[in-house]
Amino acid sequence: MKDFELQQLKGEILTHGKIPRHVAIIMDGNGRWARRRGLPRVAGHRAGINSVREVVTACSELGIEVLTLYTFSKENWQRPEEEVTALMRLLLMTIKKEVYELNKNNVRLSIMGELNDLPAVTRKSLVDSIEILKKNTGLILNLALSYSSRREIISAVSSICRDIQNQNLRPEQIDEQLFSRYLYTANFPDPDLLIRTSGELRISNFLLWQIAYAELYISDILWPDFGKYEFYKAIQAYQLRDRRFGKITNQPMMVN
Repeated sequence: MKDFELQQLKGEILTHGKIPRHVAIIMDGNGRWARRRGLPRVAGHRAGINSVREVVTACSELGIEVLTLYTFSKENWQRPEEEVTALMRLLLMTIKKEVYELNKNNVRLSIMGELNDLPAVTRKSLVDSIEILKKNTGLILNLALSYSSRREIISAVSSICRDIQNQNLRPEQIDEQLFSRYLYTANFPDPDLLIRTSGELRISNFLLWQIAYAELYISDILWPDFGKYEFYKAIQAYQLRDRRFGKITNQPMMVN
C-alpha cells in the first residue's frame, strides 16, 4: 500500500475519533509463515518483529494509550528446546536494538508475567530498558512474557487471601474494581479491542478477566504479514462496533 493511502486511512480513523485506549494482540502465525516458505520457525519470529514495529508506530500515531502484546506464553516453554532458546536470544537482541527507537518515539515499556522464568541476561536487559524509557509519556508497550492468565488470576486470589489473613482487607470489600487492582494490569484500562491474527478462534489463556467487554477482531493474516494497513483496518472495524456493555443502544444513564 502506498504511503498516501495509509495517511488517508489514518486520517479517516482520527476524524472518526472513536480510538481505543488499550489494544491487546495475540500475535499468531509466525511458524506457519515460515513453514510456507520452507524456513525454520525462528525465521517467522524474526519477520514478526517488523509487524511489531509497524503496529507500535501506528498506535503512537493514533494516540492509543496501551498496546499489550502476547509475546511468550507460560505454555510456550513446552516447545522444542532449540526453538525456545532461539526465541529468548531473539528477544534479547530485539530489546537491545529497539530500545533507543522506542525512546525516540516517546514509548514506555512494561512487562507482565512470571519474569523469573526468563534467562537472567534477558531479565536484566528488560529492566534496563524499562529504566531508560520510564520518563516517556506516550504509548505504553506492555509485553506479556511467560504469561498465563489463569496463573495471574490465581496469584491475585492468593494475594487477596494474604491481605485478609494479615487483616489489611475485609472480605466484604472485595468487588470487581478491587480484584482488578491485584492483576498485572492494575495500572491500565481494560482492553477495548483484542486482535488475533492467523484466523484462530480462541483466546489462548490471555487476559481472561480483562477482556470481558473487549471487542474481538480476528484476522486471517499471519502475524509477519500484519502491518500498519491491517492494523488500521482493525481499528476501523472497532469504530463501527456498538459497545453497549449489556445495555441497549442509546439507553439513557440511570439517575438515582
